Amino acid sequence: MNTGRALVLLSGGQDSTTCLAWALTRFGHVETLGFDYGQRHCAELDCRATVRSRIATLQPDWAQRLGDDHLLDAGVLKHLGASAMTDDVAIALQEDGLPNTFVPGRNLLFFTLAAALAYRRGLDVLVGGMSQTDYSGYPDCRDNTLKALQVALSLGTDRPLRLETPLMWLDKADTWDLARRLGGAALVDLVRVETHTCYLNQRDRLHDWGYGCGQCPACVLRARGYRQWAARRTPA
Repeated sequence: MNTGRALVLLSGGQDSTTCLAWALTRFGHVETLGFDYGQRHCAELDCRATVRSRIATLQPDWAQRLGDDHLLDAGVLKHLGASAMTDDVAIALQEDGLPNTFVPGRNLLFFTLAAALAYRRGLDVLVGGMSQTDYSGYPDCRDNTLKALQVALSLGTDRPLRLETPLMWLDKADTWDLARRLGGAALVDLVRVETHTCYLNQRDRLHDWGYGCGQCPACVLRARGYRQWAARRTPA
């Protein structure tokens, strides 16, 4: 275990919950940070408290390492322009080839605010669930983007900050498997039942992979990954 002090960007979704478990196995003190930016899938914000309380029961030392939670208003993102992530519009590809669920600058702003909070809280590691393998083409999820941001934030705060992205080279099936390796069946069940990923904010039906509409890109990705992971674990 690393004795460092970490701040996990916890949205209430599958990826960030898995990252929280990952951080709790590695760092002596772990705090969490969420953002309210007017997202359509606001159910994820309601999931955060449940995720934190339940994950703390899975391992005795996790409860000891889990520190304060923080929630920041990042509503300025909604005012910069419409997207399918923040407005009631159909999900589609833009002219530039990116899906209109892309919120320009979102992860850049999130990590910048996280760095400022980390400075105040004496934390030296920022953890995010970005993945270049399953990232829908979002340029602010790329490894090179976040490596460059790590340098800028460290220089801008005059403190060595480390950005950790444990899911960067994992697909969704790998992410389900990581949850199993970190916390066993109990963590997989927590992720399946208590986290939220659906862009359309639906939580009225529990599938084998969790709650959601089953049709939006986030649900399709999550469901496909779960079934690929389940198939790997089923003897031929």
